[in-house]
Amino acid sequence: MTLASDKRSLKPLILLELANFSGFFAGSMVFMLYPWLSLNVTGSSAIAGIVVAVTSIPGLLISPLIGSVIDKFGRRRFAVISEWATALCNLAVPLVALFGGINLFSIIAIGVVRSILGFGGPSSRKSLVPDVAERGGVTLERANSIHESVAAAGFATGPAIAALLLSMMNQYEVFYAVAAIGALSGLFAFLIRVHERHEEHDASADGNFLFYATQGFRTLFKTPSVLIVMMAFVTLALIYIPIEMLVLPRYFSMTENPAGLGFLLTAMAASTSASSLMFEVFTKHFSFSTILRIGLLGVGIPVVLMAFLPDYIFMILLGVILGFAWGPLAPLLNTVIQRKVPANERGRVFSLEMTIWSGGPMLSMVVVGLAIDAFALQSVYLALGLLTLGAALLISFNRRTPELNTAEFHD
Repeated sequence: MTLASDKRSLKPLILLELANFSGFFAGSMVFMLYPWLSLNVTGSSAIAGIVVAVTSIPGLLISPLIGSVIDKFGRRRFAVISEWATALCNLAVPLVALFGGINLFSIIAIGVVRSILGFGGPSSRKSLVPDVAERGGVTLERANSIHESVAAAGFATGPAIAALLLSMMNQYEVFYAVAAIGALSGLFAFLIRVHERHEEHDASADGNFLFYATQGFRTLFKTPSVLIVMMAFVTLALIYIPIEMLVLPRYFSMTENPAGLGFLLTAMAASTSASSLMFEVFTKHFSFSTILRIGLLGVGIPVVLMAFLPDYIFMILLGVILGFAWGPLAPLLNTVIQRKVPANERGRVFSLEMTIWSGGPMLSMVVVGLAIDAFALQSVYLALGLLTLGAALLISFNRRTPELNTAEFHD
């Protein structure tokens, strides 16, 4: 008798979300700590930026292949292996420092290995959501609401704790805490007991390795509903993310208000987490296509208004609106993929999403950074805002957008 036929239990869902929170918690700590470590070791901001890019590229390149591994060898198993392997990489930082070996080469080497081994953790956990939701008798909409809200909370909390620990211990010792939290994520995933649904026959398994590894791209282009919502994420990754990572920090640096930037980003993250949790409620009143339109336009319009650099209180208000509009988009993407993509191909599509989301800003941030140096900051901000809004309008009124509604659940 399989676990699927046993009585309902929320334990697998709870364990998955504990793994999700601790995984993103540890990951976001590294997101802050690695540039900090690189800067302190090399003394160069430019080299620190190069280190971040160089250590991320290998993981991005193999991400589609990682999706194949997830689908072939198991979602839960990969979630465990990925987090424990990443924890070992984080543990390597203080151990190498203990023997006096921390330099630019060792930082890059550890970062590259960490990028390769840890890139599939979030994808494997997303792929596992339908299985734990089914075991718990929870709708996909509710499970994805919880999953993305927990992820946002973990990602928002990690840097603050990392900063606190840096005030209490040296930069190398903080990585002990990061490794321990990451190992906890793997332990929570290890304790999950759930039947992983698979198709009886995976047609992609009959092809060669290249066919298998690129299945995510083929699935994307032959499934219009998934393609539409993925286009929305490409837009946000390429155009909007550089605003948060380059434009806003530059503006608040110019106005000598770093605390203002921190509060703005925190307020946006909090409203994103809250509205992610409300995704299931939204689905009871709006179609999937309407949620996508509201989300994209709710991001695009505030961005344009914020580009006029209004008083700080209005920046906060617009940021909260933007974050609230953003929140349902990730659960929507998850739900559409989980409903429209065969179970055996979920990992590949989610890994493709992770590649787009992580790799897109790396390309566009170079252009945005050069533009900020060459032109007035407000002009660049406004141009990015108009591009975001324009893309939102194009996707919102695309004739294929209503196909999102085919992923809705109907009694």
